[in-house]
Amino acid sequence: MNAMSFTTLEGGKTTLDAAALDALSARIRGTALREGDAAYDDMRSIWNSMIDRRPALIVCCVGASDVVTAVNFARENKLLVSVRGGGHNIAGSAVCDGGLMLDLSLMKSVRVDVAARRAWVGPGATLADVDRETQAFGLAMPVGINSTTGIAGLTLGGGFGWITRKFGLTIDNLVSADVVTADGKLLRASQNENPDLFWALRGGGDFGVVTAFEFQLHEFGPQVLSGLVVHPFADAGKVLREYKQALEDAPDELTCWVVMRQAPPLPFLPAEWHGKEVLVLAMCYCGDIETGEKATRKLRAIGSPIADVVGVNPFTGWQQAFDPLLTPGARNYWKSHDFTELSDGAVEVTTAAIARLPGPECEIFFGHVGGVAGRVEADATAFPQRSSHFVMNVHARWREPAMDKACIDWARGIYEATRPYAVGTAYVNFMPEDETDRIEAAYGGNYRRLLEIKQRYDPQNLFRMNQNLRPKEGLRAA
Repeated sequence: MNAMSFTTLEGGKTTLDAAALDALSARIRGTALREGDAAYDDMRSIWNSMIDRRPALIVCCVGASDVVTAVNFARENKLLVSVRGGGHNIAGSAVCDGGLMLDLSLMKSVRVDVAARRAWVGPGATLADVDRETQAFGLAMPVGINSTTGIAGLTLGGGFGWITRKFGLTIDNLVSADVVTADGKLLRASQNENPDLFWALRGGGDFGVVTAFEFQLHEFGPQVLSGLVVHPFADAGKVLREYKQALEDAPDELTCWVVMRQAPPLPFLPAEWHGKEVLVLAMCYCGDIETGEKATRKLRAIGSPIADVVGVNPFTGWQQAFDPLLTPGARNYWKSHDFTELSDGAVEVTTAAIARLPGPECEIFFGHVGGVAGRVEADATAFPQRSSHFVMNVHARWREPAMDKACIDWARGIYEATRPYAVGTAYVNFMPEDETDRIEAAYGGNYRRLLEIKQRYDPQNLFRMNQNLRPKEGLRAA
């Protein structure tokens, strides 16, 4: 192996000789890849195809000791570091240019303790891995809605999905985490051990490399009442007004998201609707099926839908229902706001924007949260936006680089026009890489405490490929 040039933390260049790189390879159980190796391009490729970065070295870890070795190597050589779990992060923070990329995708074990209702999950596991293993024993935990997402990134940013209103955010079910900190120590973070780090990891996600998660599980499944009700977009205003009213007394077991886009060629939609603008109510009732039929009645009685395919489904199947619309390989750019309510102004802006869709895969959705997750104090975890009952994501998605400007401008325009109706916080997992000026607002009243904890555990900002908390600069400015 020849000498290699790496990007340093300061943005300069440093050269490591062959002996240093050979020594690193000899100390790990996994593998170290560089450009030209057979697996290099596959390992640096992530979900968002807009991200095309080239690490100088990719360390594929198979255990915590590999992570410790790689973190020590990066710190001692002042190398830029990125960490990949599932590789779904919209900002592409899993991959760095010219630095050392830690790949955790091989660390994907999921171990369930049925009696204790606990799961121990590796940072390379996907949501599908977690769902499959926990549901095999009649247990579940709240995760996101795209099963190929990695559990690590989802958790460290907060985590919400179909059963969040019943069981809380993913971080509300985190019991402990094993973390390799910037000084190369392996710590356990929990309510009783390093509690400040545990607080920060639950939504802050900026403090080290988690090598194992311990989650609380709940008796659940295996079936849910779930599915889609598809409406003509011409009825969007009326549907959304009645949707808001129907949710006013919704039980925690009921979640209903709104999706506005062009209809994909789904088999249950008449062919004449394929490619036409539609509004979709996507709902899930995570309780007794008969009770769910009554709870969803108001939502399903709205308007004159094109199709209603709500029925009894396996929970693991419903968790994967949107996967075909979110496959890797497309270019993606997101803009997001939190809302306490869907105001008339926000509805007017977003529905008008659907008439200007720049491509057939672009969409706007409103995630319905609240419930148990909304009854947690804002300062109980680093994740602060507990009063936000709706999360808007403007999801621009396209295939050709020539469409970049049109799609990004469309998303940014909606974001700016809906800003007056939002609460100011943001879900960090939905923030693209150009939103560094929004980080303080995203964390609200928890920002100062996060900076202080960052200063304690990562004063040199080794872990900076993320929605970064800059400890020294931030504390001086705060």
